[in-house]
Amino acid sequence: MCSGSFAKCLGISLIPLAIVCILCNILLFFPGGIVVETQNITDQAFYFGGIVGSGVLMIFPALVFLGLKNNDCCGCCGNESCGRRFAMLSSILFAAVGVLGAGYSIIVSAVAINRGPKCEIYNNGTWKYPFENGDYLKDTSLWDKCKEPKDIVHWHLSLFSVLLVMGLIQVALCAVQVVNGLLGALCGDCCGCCGGVSLC
Repeated sequence: MCSGSFAKCLGISLIPLAIVCILCNILLFFPGGIVVETQNITDQAFYFGGIVGSGVLMIFPALVFLGLKNNDCCGCCGNESCGRRFAMLSSILFAAVGVLGAGYSIIVSAVAINRGPKCEIYNNGTWKYPFENGDYLKDTSLWDKCKEPKDIVHWHLSLFSVLLVMGLIQVALCAVQVVNGLLGALCGDCCGCCGGVSLC
């Protein structure tokens, strides 16, 4: 498979992942699926790990990867070292941006999972973080500390876990494009320039 075609496949894969991350981050603003006061929303939702990190910052690499297949080689027929090689090399920079964005989302999600959700603990309007150092992950009986919103622990854990997994997948795909970009820059696209054949 040509390096440009492979990059296009990676770009196609990154777009739905970015959309899922954006949606998960938006849902975090509605703990338990209900509208609450801003101060009662988990702090990590406002760090926008899913919207900015795995979302917006992942759209740019995805669009670049999609466009690599259609690079016209700068119109220089017969010169296999022109546009395609530069495009593949530049895609490495965008892959690095994607890794940074997804890495940010992974860190935010890991911190949020360890800290646990913010919830009402006494049915008297007092909202706090009742869990410390991820203790609730091993002992589900502690989940009863959260009185409202209903099933907030499941909500919090599920959404941040999805963000964490999606971020890891995005990092892996961008890392693959770094290797693909290097091969494309060094060897040229296997389809060659303007119908020519490029040998590594």
